[in-house]
Amino acid sequence: RLGHSRGPSGGGGSGDANAAARGDLQRLRELLDGAADPNAVNSFGRTPIQVMMLGSPRVAELLLQRGADPNRPDPRTGCRPAHDAARAGFLDTLAALHRAGARLDLPD
Repeated sequence: RLGHSRGPSGGGGSGDANAAARGDLQRLRELLDGAADPNAVNSFGRTPIQVMMLGSPRVAELLLQRGADPNRPDPRTGCRPAHDAARAGFLDTLAALHRAGARLDLPD
């Protein structure tokens, strides 16, 4: 399940969201180095951290280091990235989110 990304609305037209959904750390780094906004929404209204490959804690860490909001709820489901990672069993990603300030006490 390391290839688990969150649903059909992965990329949706945002380069950094596409790279995050694929777990493409190198491409994501290139986009962020080129001033891509880590909180930009794709055509589905989701940010890269909301569509990232959950089994890639390094993708999460990069997004968080560049200012991604770890507490932004999904616009359709209301789920937060930390809860998605916990539900799917990706503890390394959950730990990265928590270290970056993800609130574990907020309900979905």
